[in-house]
Amino acid sequence: MSDYHEPTNELSEKTRDYARALHTLQEEVEAIDWYRQRVDASHDESLVGIMQHNMHEEMEHACMTLEWLRRNMEGWDEKMKTYLFTDIPVTDIEEDTGDKKGQDSNGSLGLSDK
Repeated sequence: MSDYHEPTNELSEKTRDYARALHTLQEEVEAIDWYRQRVDASHDESLVGIMQHNMHEEMEHACMTLEWLRRNMEGWDEKMKTYLFTDIPVTDIEEDTGDKKGQDSNGSLGLSDK
């Protein structure tokens, strides 16, 4: 099964790299979830310690991939600066920034017939 929704010969190498990074991020986040569940289910403290260590390693990998996306794929930097490392409740950020589900500050989706 292909990881692409469009024919690969129609995709730029840059787009294929983005797909690689996004799939990597997905896999890392899934691994974090798997380890978290295994930690909760295990009764062996030494095994729990190993799995917690592994879970934190996967978090590191996910963050490294997010940073690559921030540096390389348009839009990530702006959204990360808006939503990460703030004390504003996450659900209030759109109201404070005027970024309501893809709309600009005047409520427009930014689409036109021009």
